[in-house]
Amino acid sequence: MQKKEEMQGKISALEAEMVSGDFWSDKIHAQAVIKEIAELKEKLAGVGKYDRGNAVMTIFSGAGGDDAEDFSSMLLNMYLKFFEKQNFEVKLLHENKNDHGGYRNITLEIHGKSAYGMLKNESGVHRLVRISPFNAKKLRHTSFSMVEVIPDFKDGGSDDIVIPADDIKVEFSRSSGPGGQNVNKRETAVRVVHIPTGLAVHVETERSQEQNREKAVQVLKGKLFKMEDDRRKAAESGMYISKTTEIEWGNQIRSYVLHPYKMVKDHRTDVETANVDAVLEDGEIEAFIEAEREL
Repeated sequence: MQKKEEMQGKISALEAEMVSGDFWSDKIHAQAVIKEIAELKEKLAGVGKYDRGNAVMTIFSGAGGDDAEDFSSMLLNMYLKFFEKQNFEVKLLHENKNDHGGYRNITLEIHGKSAYGMLKNESGVHRLVRISPFNAKKLRHTSFSMVEVIPDFKDGGSDDIVIPADDIKVEFSRSSGPGGQNVNKRETAVRVVHIPTGLAVHVETERSQEQNREKAVQVLKGKLFKMEDDRRKAAESGMYISKTTEIEWGNQIRSYVLHPYKMVKDHRTDVETANVDAVLEDGEIEAFIEAEREL
């Protein structure tokens, strides 16, 4: 990885080249220089390779049964309200609902300018503390849900992650979601498993088996990219990640406390607000997202 001093030196040299009298005599070279300067400046600003593209978000319920699955539904509502304000388009890829309207897991594809760059630091464990609506004794309960945000490799970059055919296991089942008259008549739902890591992706909302398989492989590539990126960041910070331990569930990034007081607090940036309803019901998470840019 290039050091900041090297990148700044390179930018200065290229900008000096731009002011020379014959810079535009070779238009192709000139455009390449301008593009390189822009890319170097983005790197310096911490803009990642896929930050300008779309994103795929999955919300997983953790410990807490019905409460955790209800919390995942609350987080989904929060994000959908936020996406609406950003004019992002949202497409459902897969959902696993319970009987109470909660989610064991749900995966969305988010289309919008710089969606991945804006949302990538929402990845991590979210914690809810409240009086459980599912407990007759009205006891205080703590629930956990994990949010995973990965780049959508559909827009290019797919060649950066190559998965050998032998490393993939593909399973088919009947789709339970929308998709037209062929739903439940043919096995269109697809589950793709990456054998070396055990990572799995389920897609069922495309119309054909092949479309679902292609989408599942795209999402799998995004998951592998995030896994490698997490390991790289951990290595740079001197932190060891065990391949057998799900360290993600220890990575609590934000708490939503509804009882005995009201507070939403991000544990990484210390941004907090007592207006819990505005956050969870209206998707007002701009202050949290903005502070995450510095992470």
